[in-house]
Amino acid sequence: MVITEVRIKLMEDNSENERLQAFCSVTFDDAYVVRDLKIIEGTKGSFVAMPSRKLTDRCPGCGSKNHLRARYCNQCGGKLDEDRATRDADGRVKLHADIAHPINSACREVIQTAVLKAFHAEKERSKQPGYMCTYDDYDSDFEPASYVQVVGEMTPPGRGYRAHGSHGSRGSHVHAQEPKPESKPSEGFGAGIL
Repeated sequence: MVITEVRIKLMEDNSENERLQAFCSVTFDDAYVVRDLKIIEGTKGSFVAMPSRKLTDRCPGCGSKNHLRARYCNQCGGKLDEDRATRDADGRVKLHADIAHPINSACREVIQTAVLKAFHAEKERSKQPGYMCTYDDYDSDFEPASYVQVVGEMTPPGRGYRAHGSHGSRGSHVHAQEPKPESKPSEGFGAGIL
């Protein structure tokens, strides 16, 4: 597995989260993209945080989901137990779960080294006149493919997957997409709207 591309989105000076330096995405083997890694300024220098989601639990009264830091239910307003979050081996409250992460320290080091190298290069490029960030270009790169090979069968365009072609050093990525519903005549409110 080889890191074939790293895209960086530098954060402007913001007082809300001054430790967050940038977001980034990492492409593996020109085939698989992991987005929303964060570059954070730590006490020993910058480090890479893997993409994560906030952990939630359900209100015992109404069953609605609430973030583990919530003191009251967002739906019914009932008081929630403040000690309901699980703790790690060091006793710290676990509020987030990684969505994607390296399995071992060697892989983490490879990713962190590549990301921080790209981060420093992007900081230098940002000082140049006319600098433009390419991090958000993923969505504009999509081009309909005539056919995409998916698990041994050919899939026509608009039926499950779309791919975009290669643009310069950017690899070819395949993204899942819901098929569009067939248009059927119907009656009543919203007839003919897809």
